[in-house]
Amino acid sequence: MISRYLFLGVCLLLFNCKNKDSQSVTITDVSKVPLSYAEGFEITHHENFSTLTINSPWPNAEKTYRYALVHKNMLPKITLNNDDFDGIITIPVKKIVVTSTTHIPALELLGVEKSLVGFPGTDYISSEKTRSRVDKGKVRELGKNEGINTEVLLEIQPEVVIGFGIDGNNKTLETIKKSGIPVIYNGDWIEHSPLAKAEWIKFFGVLFNKRQKADSIFNTIEKNYLEAKSIALDAKSKPSVLSGAMHKDIWYLPNGTSTEAEILKDANVNYLWADTKGNGSLSLNFEVVFDKAKNADIWINPSYYTSYEALESSNQHYTKFDAYKNKSIYTFANTTGSTGGVLYYELGIARPDLVLKDIIKICHPDLLADYKPYFYKPLH
Repeated sequence: MISRYLFLGVCLLLFNCKNKDSQSVTITDVSKVPLSYAEGFEITHHENFSTLTINSPWPNAEKTYRYALVHKNMLPKITLNNDDFDGIITIPVKKIVVTSTTHIPALELLGVEKSLVGFPGTDYISSEKTRSRVDKGKVRELGKNEGINTEVLLEIQPEVVIGFGIDGNNKTLETIKKSGIPVIYNGDWIEHSPLAKAEWIKFFGVLFNKRQKADSIFNTIEKNYLEAKSIALDAKSKPSVLSGAMHKDIWYLPNGTSTEAEILKDANVNYLWADTKGNGSLSLNFEVVFDKAKNADIWINPSYYTSYEALESSNQHYTKFDAYKNKSIYTFANTTGSTGGVLYYELGIARPDLVLKDIIKICHPDLLADYKPYFYKPLH
């Protein structure tokens, strides 16, 4: 079956032969969109189209991906070589499939959530706005990210699929590409700072031809974040903070160079593992954690546990921490959507300003007197 994009390319080629006004594009006279924090993507504007380059779709990626973004009004006027790009996409996009809940806030912030026509694992969607569209059947269930239901996907015919991959070996996404539907890998999750992750809204902005709106939204988030960071500097003390919990016999917690640790640093607290480095989470045994954090003032993100009773039932050793005894444990696991999806996992990357304010409110309650935490709540 000839893909509609190949068919479109053939039609444009024939049109080009007959129309003196059409032009074969030489990629020159470029201007690059300035990015303040993000390193995983680039947007470059040319005279008649733009290119979107994905530099880091997953950790240690050896390949970069390059996409041509052509406004619908320019389609009859230019001819692009398919071999020069990993996909040629008409903008503004009207029908899209995304594969991570972290992509959904960008669609809503830009006001284009109605373009979402499919998602793998719709029960994980927490946003009321998109949740309503799922319940009305306007967002189709596509199965699992590593095994998307291609039959349903081909039926709804999105113009582009925003993929999420940890190593580039997703066979389903390769099948989708071969069907003629472009797949763009989104690597927001591997950026090295909270604001770098949030800046990926500009990635979605260019797809929907809403670059100025994306810039404005990000500038507001950045301003809010930096203002909160500045307020935290007025704290009279720096409470000590423990994070994470055990899975089987291993305690997982953020390393000191992670975005989670950076937010704790910007909240002006004493994260007990702030001096560690590396990729991924730290993996420690209980004795090491207890020795260092038994007197910690505050314990945040105790894995998926939502109550003190659940913590105690899981492991009696948890009750030995001062934070447990003093009821100073906070979690985002209790802030969920109607079908159980955790809101933090959806909105947290897009709104680091809210995450930072939550931590400041918990650790320095006097500094944000009128602020109500958005994600974090005390453990039940």
